[in-house]
Amino acid sequence: QVQLVESGGGLVQAGGSLRLSCAASGRTFSIINTGWFRQAPGKEREFVSATRWSGGSTYYADSVKGRFISSRDNAKNTVYLQMNSLKPEDTAVYYCAASRGVVVSTKPDDYDYWGQGTQVTVSS
Repeated sequence: QVQLVESGGGLVQAGGSLRLSCAASGRTFSIINTGWFRQAPGKEREFVSATRWSGGSTYYADSVKGRFISSRDNAKNTVYLQMNSLKPEDTAVYYCAASRGVVVSTKPDDYDYWGQGTQVTVSS
């Protein structure tokens, strides 16, 4: 099993920045890909970014491209999501996810492990 714990959410004004962290523990050697997703009230969980745990290309949703940056520190088994130029529509619970699958997927169903989520609220 893999455990994921997110942190770093909070309340920020529009135009501000936040950095989310996701610490992985347990059988981390089984992780192939990691992703960030978000879910706003009354909406489905949506893809934000995804990347290979070992490195390589990172994929972003069009809505966050150019504003959000995903990175990782393998020595710390931690992935990060730097969120800049935040907008009120970015308000959501943000989830970290990990997958044992080969393909870097944008679909929540393709991920095997999930964190508990962290709330991000952007005020206008």
